[in-house]
Amino acid sequence: MTAIPVIDLDFTGQPPIPAAGVARANELMTSGRLFRYGEAGAEELDVARLEAAFAELVGARYCVAFNSCGASLAAALMAVGLEQGEPVLMNAFTLAPVPGAVAHAGGQPEFVGITPDYVIDLDDLAEAATRSGAKVLLLSHMRGHIVDMETLMGAATELGLTVVEDCAHTMGASWGAQPTGTFGAVGGFSTQTFKHVNSGEGGLLVTDDEDVAARAILLSGSYMLYAQHGTPPPTEVIERHRMTTPNLSMRMSALAAAVVAPQLELLEERASVWNDRYRRLAEHLDADPRIRLPKRPANEHFVASSIQFNIEGASESAMTEWVDRCAQHGVPIKWFGRPDPVGFTSRFDHWRYAESAALPSSSQVLAGLCDMRIPLAMTPADCNTIATIIRRTLDELVDAR
Repeated sequence: MTAIPVIDLDFTGQPPIPAAGVARANELMTSGRLFRYGEAGAEELDVARLEAAFAELVGARYCVAFNSCGASLAAALMAVGLEQGEPVLMNAFTLAPVPGAVAHAGGQPEFVGITPDYVIDLDDLAEAATRSGAKVLLLSHMRGHIVDMETLMGAATELGLTVVEDCAHTMGASWGAQPTGTFGAVGGFSTQTFKHVNSGEGGLLVTDDEDVAARAILLSGSYMLYAQHGTPPPTEVIERHRMTTPNLSMRMSALAAAVVAPQLELLEERASVWNDRYRRLAEHLDADPRIRLPKRPANEHFVASSIQFNIEGASESAMTEWVDRCAQHGVPIKWFGRPDPVGFTSRFDHWRYAESAALPSSSQVLAGLCDMRIPLAMTPADCNTIATIIRRTLDELVDAR
């Protein structure tokens, strides 16, 4: 048997910031004007321009820029009227900033089961909504997996749930012809490194509701400079909320906006590369009976900056050894079945501040769930090599068969 190959690829590597973003960032640093507002007038309009451009991109009336996606989700929950201690439903498959946003907003996370295809279980959603009395669903399109949004929104209407969409992994994605983030009352997007556009850190909130937009602007930390936003609601709407909405200082800086703005034009091109690499990897991995990939419906127009799959029937010790062997051959795999959180990877039963009911079916899915980044530098040949490493290292583990 030939030796298992080793790949030399930086899975965390990012493409350079476009020249226009670098040039504008340098101008801002030279001027020192990094704050999004101007006290004597709107000297720098970078954040406002980004808000207007992103609202147009997704077809929303309003966009408000934040210093992180987690901040945008917390503000979204507050802006839709979440009360202290109120339960908020969310997928059991999500990442730590999502329940963190609920805690930030004063709510109590209430986890909902997921299906083997990594999306929210609609039957369990109905049970959890009835059991908890929750009025809000914080729906994560986790790692870019999108549930049937027509069915989900119909269920939410029937259950009396306001939907806030966590779109950290679905910028540029849609269900059918409608962009994610525009189905619910609010959508929150990420501009953090490793997402679809990169400003290091940042978030964008979109909504069609003028009152939600007004509260979000004030919550972000506009002081009385709300007119300097790119998509402000009418002044009389702001007036309804400006004396009763706290300033939480969660604004995006001019520098972050300058860096990310020219990347919006690259979304379609990046999506094409990511999805091509995803399909190549998926084809190779799906041919192995030990590996299960999610079924992805035709209406799910995803942007696959990562790939997820399950290793079927492997013990914890086998998974631990297999993940280590993959890493030795240059393939870093994030495994959600580890007993303790590692790096960015944790799961619902790790978050002790958020009490959780047992979700045995979801826990079983997460026990074998693997997650791998797809850097834009990954080539078609790399896809072949990576799949070979994943499958051949599995061959070496007798108890993983």
